[in-house]
Amino acid sequence: MATERKLVGLTQTQLAQRAHVSVSLVRSVEQERVPASPAFVAAVARALGRGTPELLGQPVGPATPDDRQVHAIVPALRRELAAYLLPGDEGIEVRSIGELRRAVHEVSARRQSVDLVALGAELPGLLAELRAFTTDAHDPREAYGLLALAYAAAGQVAYKLGYADLASVTTDRVEWAAARSEDPLAVAAADFYRAGELIGATDWYGALDYLEMARGRLEDQLDDEAGRAMYGQLHLKSGLAAARAGDAIATDAHLGEAARFAAGVGEFRNDYDLSFNRHSVAIWSVGLAVELMDGTTAVTRAKGMAIPGGVSTERVGHHHIDLARGYLLHGDKNGAFESLLTARRIAPQQTKYHPQVHETARMLARTERRRNDALANFVTWLGVSV
Repeated sequence: MATERKLVGLTQTQLAQRAHVSVSLVRSVEQERVPASPAFVAAVARALGRGTPELLGQPVGPATPDDRQVHAIVPALRRELAAYLLPGDEGIEVRSIGELRRAVHEVSARRQSVDLVALGAELPGLLAELRAFTTDAHDPREAYGLLALAYAAAGQVAYKLGYADLASVTTDRVEWAAARSEDPLAVAAADFYRAGELIGATDWYGALDYLEMARGRLEDQLDDEAGRAMYGQLHLKSGLAAARAGDAIATDAHLGEAARFAAGVGEFRNDYDLSFNRHSVAIWSVGLAVELMDGTTAVTRAKGMAIPGGVSTERVGHHHIDLARGYLLHGDKNGAFESLLTARRIAPQQTKYHPQVHETARMLARTERRRNDALANFVTWLGVSV
């Protein structure tokens, strides 16, 4: 941030005015006394005329053979996403709808276990096959629903590897396929991802309005448990938008509504690959406190939490990434590092490429007064400079 600010000729005061943040916060982040929240990074990127990934150093380039294997999956994904309007490739063998349903289910399982290499290797072929099926099927609506799920999985691969442009394209594809499925809950899931795009672009109030409209379209689905779960999920996304806007009251209100809906759904609902239940709401409560830069509340909420074995690897790993930032804000560096190690043990690929992990680890390394070999090894594993 400091480098980009100086390149465009802005003082700290001028940048703060453009980004609508305090000068003291800009100074504290540049001096690495306070971690930069996602909301702060997005606001500063917009003020500097840069993309958020640029400030975060994304995507992180391949440094090891394993890294190269992960990033090698991206070109094939990009080509398939560009070909979405084309008919099926000549000579492609297309399985039955039942077999495709099972294949998408397997992809969803890999997505939730954050196996990016296997997921990225399977997705281009599956997307091509689903595209071919929709071209020739008499009634392609279910296939379009499966295609929306597969596009969403591709979006998670792109997002986790730091390819923000590709992740945005997948959101467009999810919306396109969901609309053709004529499934209102698939459309609502696409609304969830669209709101994420708005939040990432710092249009927090636009995201709140959009999510309110999305919930309005679900009013006639609330007699169904899946509909209630999706409605609650959209409240969680509204909580994120409100937290990024710095509105703690609205954040807690949306969190409370999500908790109310979670009390009326099954223990492990995962409709449209969007986990929603009382456990996911509890996990979100920690992350939202971190978004509000309230590390003490995040740590307090996490201490009383018991996460059962049925919660996805992706969700649990992300929880510990958030908790590491919470401990850092709370002033507990040991707790922060232990949380990073836990995240690595649970979801190594997700942890290695997550920008929040990189920043938290850098802050820990740069403020460490004594040699810490474990932390040094962790930073080396991440492949980041200190």
